[in-house]
Amino acid sequence: MFSPVIDQLILALRKLPGVGPKSAQRMALHLLERDRVGAEVLSEALAKAVQSVKRCQKCRTLTEQDICSICSNPKRNHHILCVVETPADVIALEQSCTFDGGYFVLLGRLSPIDGIGPQEIGIDLLERRLVEEDIQELIIATNPTMEGEATSYYINERAKAHGVKVTRIAHGVPIGGELEFIDGGTLAHALSSRREI
Repeated sequence: MFSPVIDQLILALRKLPGVGPKSAQRMALHLLERDRVGAEVLSEALAKAVQSVKRCQKCRTLTEQDICSICSNPKRNHHILCVVETPADVIALEQSCTFDGGYFVLLGRLSPIDGIGPQEIGIDLLERRLVEEDIQELIIATNPTMEGEATSYYINERAKAHGVKVTRIAHGVPIGGELEFIDGGTLAHALSSRREI
């Protein structure tokens, strides 16, 4: 329907999560018809990011340096390590302004059906940090999915074998949430994780 170059742009935009054919077409036409300067800025920023952004050698989050600003910050508590699934999880925790420790990014979660085992998510690298560094507490912050829970259990077993205290972030009823709208699994987890006040 469009020229090959426009079709190629639409196909490229469809690679973004949550962008379907119509959204990709709308974005492509907007950039070409109404915002060519914005298209140039986007193109340059994307090219620069692809060339310069890599993984932190210590925690595996995205950064331009060999060691990210979180890992190299001497004001952080480097005795506490929070294990998350993705760099987006690091951003979410940092935006909460409540955690001042370090991170380890798994880049996924265990899923034997998909062929994702401990090696694929860097459990060996995490264990190396537990041996080489003075980690006193490992906070597991994987998502409360079946795979996330399995990953949490596996990491818990490995960390305890190294004598490291392991905790798990709480899951349950969100602040402002109404019980009648919360699913049964979340309520069951909230009840079983209750604590004395």
